[in-house]
Amino acid sequence: MEKKKETIKTEKEWRQRLSPEQYHILREKGTEPPFTGEFLKNKEKGIYTCAGCGAELFSSGKKFESGTGWPSFYSAKDNVTTKSDSSFGVRRVEVLCKKCGGHLGHVFDDGPKPTGKRFCINSCALGFRKKKPANQK
Repeated sequence: MEKKKETIKTEKEWRQRLSPEQYHILREKGTEPPFTGEFLKNKEKGIYTCAGCGAELFSSGKKFESGTGWPSFYSAKDNVTTKSDSSFGVRRVEVLCKKCGGHLGHVFDDGPKPTGKRFCINSCALGFRKKKPANQK
């Protein structure tokens, strides 16, 4: 049984909070064009968050270069959930933010070890919180 989402907003509130592209991806299950996303080539250490609600989704240490054109991760944090997606006549597994229900992308079984998973995520659905160096408080 799916848990009730913690971040409840009206569609009007989402439209006010998100850019048009973020709204299209997070709320209407859209996809950004490949090789265009802000975080595709990001190599900084930190945490990728949900652009809709700020929930922590992926660690930079789990990111890898998949060559697909979208940021890819082999493991996700607990704020990520999945569900079956048969849109466009193709069976896939959709990746969602557990906290706000925002569409993030899809997960495939062609990733690297140790999980074999490839979470293929839209940059527009993400935020990024850079890790502070150990000598900073």
